[in-house]
Amino acid sequence: MSPNWKLILQIFLTFLKIGPITFGGGYAMIPMIEREVVSKKKWLQSNDVADIFAIAGSAPGAIAINAAVFIGYRIAKIKGAFSALLGILLPTFTIVIILSIAFIYVRGNPVIDAAFQGIRPAIVALIAFAAYKIGKTALYDKTTILAAILTLAALFYLNIHPAIIILNGLVTGIVLVKVKSKLGFTTKLEKEEKVKTKKIFLPK
Repeated sequence: MSPNWKLILQIFLTFLKIGPITFGGGYAMIPMIEREVVSKKKWLQSNDVADIFAIAGSAPGAIAINAAVFIGYRIAKIKGAFSALLGILLPTFTIVIILSIAFIYVRGNPVIDAAFQGIRPAIVALIAFAAYKIGKTALYDKTTILAAILTLAALFYLNIHPAIIILNGLVTGIVLVKVKSKLGFTTKLEKEEKVKTKKIFLPK
């Protein structure tokens, strides 16, 4: 097996493993994807994953599928995108079909209702953790923090469609970078990683 096809198979198996164990949709996948793609396989950096989920959330369609396709493409182009897509779809599609049939027979069962009561807060925690991980790379100066606060306020208090907010953020980011450049300010486009240094004590 050539190294290229070996990589394609690894992408497929990675997303095949991620799909069935990430409940709660695409944002709940972020911790698992980061662990597998960044920490274990070292295919991408944390900043790359954050950017990909930002794009996946902005594009039409399910964020989990969009993110899988984008990540697969970043790793191995078209073949990687197809292998990631197949890997993320195959187990979840099968599980949803089985659960849909089973739910007809167990609907109203107190044990099942109790299970859902436990699953819902766990999903909220996963999504909150995903937001924290993205926030660590997305919020790195006063401008990005202010933009996040204003966006959150708009979502809570104004009846604005999320697509309009996403487009507004895109345009605002471009305009701010252009204005800062013309005014002579340096614009940071990502968070700077702090490098830890060890002090070495040499004998006198």
